[in-house]
Amino acid sequence: MNLWVVVPAYNEAHGITATLRALASQTDGDFSLVVVDNNSTDGTADVVRSFPFPGDVHVVHETRKGTGAAADTGMRYAIAHGATHLARTDADCLPAPDWTARIRVAFGTGLQLIAGRLRPRTDESPLPPLRRTALVAATEVAALFGRFRPGNRGAGYLGPYIMAPGCNMAITARLYVRAGGFPRTAIEEVHEDRALVNAVRLLTTAYGLRRDVRVRGSARRVREWGLRRTLGWYADHRYRPEVVDIR
Repeated sequence: MNLWVVVPAYNEAHGITATLRALASQTDGDFSLVVVDNNSTDGTADVVRSFPFPGDVHVVHETRKGTGAAADTGMRYAIAHGATHLARTDADCLPAPDWTARIRVAFGTGLQLIAGRLRPRTDESPLPPLRRTALVAATEVAALFGRFRPGNRGAGYLGPYIMAPGCNMAITARLYVRAGGFPRTAIEEVHEDRALVNAVRLLTTAYGLRRDVRVRGSARRVREWGLRRTLGWYADHRYRPEVVDIR
């Protein structure tokens, strides 16, 4: 298994070091890392290049705005360089120390797409306990709601919908290519993780949720937008700020 980890990043010079440290501390360090600089203006790529990562690191560039476009560039770069299995997290996230090890085990069970569990980071300015609890509960409700969402239902799907957050998912290279990959869109146009999951569901039932594959994600949008607006953003962009610059 030739595992590559893909991290799209836009203007994360101030925070990507924490993500790099989490990846450098993996109990299973047998993977290559590719960071996709999504046209940053703050020296993100320089921070990555200067970080003393213990393994194989590649920095590539994607000028088209969008986590979908950047992640797809990284995935296809990895495949072109020999990757057979792919994992993705984001530049504001902290994978658990056994993240890659658990992903490898999950692939070994026959899964071709793995959806992991996402929880809020605890090292940032902490959310009030009530808001934190509400955020975790809302995430679980959203995952359940996704199964009944009209856009995730149809006669052609081979299995039920699962929520696979883009910052905590893994997929075989072969299935990624067959499914067409992440749509090369900006995040305000399409939720690229949902699109990929639904493309996979048309091809196979070899996908599933693994709660032991854990990543902690930034709660900065909740702090900036509030819980209700943040949930509205993820629910088909029912809330959208005037300026959306999430890459």
